[in-house]
Amino acid sequence: MTLCLEIFTAPGCNRCGRALELAQRLSEEPGNQRLSWRRVDVVEELDYAVQRGIRFTPAFVLDGKLLFRGMPAEQPLRDTVLKQLARHEG
Repeated sequence: MTLCLEIFTAPGCNRCGRALELAQRLSEEPGNQRLSWRRVDVVEELDYAVQRGIRFTPAFVLDGKLLFRGMPAEQPLRDTVLKQLARHEG
């Protein structure tokens, strides 16, 4: 089962670029082949962002569950994603 990490971004958001880089690195780590990610531009997909409860960028959603609002430190994001991947093994 593949888990999808969505990174909600907005034009002009300085932290959003770092958030995307972090998602890319995380998905490329050994053992994380079941993690995919996609960028969601809140301007282009406003209705979808509102449905997810996104009010600030960047925001991280994993399989429909809001993980972080704002830019988390790398380790807490990694730990949370790895925990979810382990939960969905099989």
